Amino acid sequence: MGSDAGIEKRGAGGPARALGAWLRRRRRRTQAAVAAAAALAAVALLGLVVTDHDLIAAAAEAVHAAGVGVLVYKLFKEGTCAGLSLKSQELTAIFLAARLYCSFIVEFDIHTFLDFATLTATLWVVYMIRFVLRTSYMEEKDNFAIKTVVVPCALLAVFIHPSSVHTLSNRFLWAFSVYLEAFSVLPQLRVMQNTKIVEPFTAHYVFALGVARFLNCAYCALQFFSTLGFVVFVFGHGPWPGMVLIAEIVQTIILADFCYYYVKSFLSGDLVLRIPSNLV
Repeated sequence: MGSDAGIEKRGAGGPARALGAWLRRRRRRTQAAVAAAAALAAVALLGLVVTDHDLIAAAAEAVHAAGVGVLVYKLFKEGTCAGLSLKSQELTAIFLAARLYCSFIVEFDIHTFLDFATLTATLWVVYMIRFVLRTSYMEEKDNFAIKTVVVPCALLAVFIHPSSVHTLSNRFLWAFSVYLEAFSVLPQLRVMQNTKIVEPFTAHYVFALGVARFLNCAYCALQFFSTLGFVVFVFGHGPWPGMVLIAEIVQTIILADFCYYYVKSFLSGDLVLRIPSNLV
């Protein structure tokens, strides 16, 4: 009976572990090619299965909200904000607030509700880090200069923004939120790079951001290539539609390395994620 249980235990997760072992033996270039092929296949599958592409965008926002929910649970359960970047949370609150304002003005729909829920949870996380759990905040590790992100995003939004949004201020805010979202995770990645080891809840949160970014990128790509006329109508003429797609691709690339190490750690059965020094 004991031997049967041992066999069953060893067999559990066999295919996943075998795949992980095979990938670990391959060169990094091969691993990247496999990941890229899997991502393209996933986008194609989404395009075939989901006829309403707007559902993909809603799913991305729901995953982001779930990721912030993981942080809320972490703060409640562990009573510490160690390993979290206050700067990333503040950047997230800024771009969500800008996007939420534009969403109220342009269209009130499920995206507005999801953004409101995510913003509310993010502001609570910011409050907890700043005031309640301040003693556990790793301020010396959270050393990313956010002005190197905010200023370029603001300048870019001045020159490249949607022409279909009614007022100039709304055009700027919408573009600013898109550009800032692409880089808002950089301070969190810097913290993880500085600490080298990431505890599970923070790793789950950042992985959720990676999944959300991939879904958003898939949504933009499918909309761009399958209904180009609709994209131009919604986002406006000129470089703006292309910049939206580029911003989503940049976000996905920024998080790709972390997601690779997260999946690698999961397949190997490690509970603690170890980050290399060249992540950011």
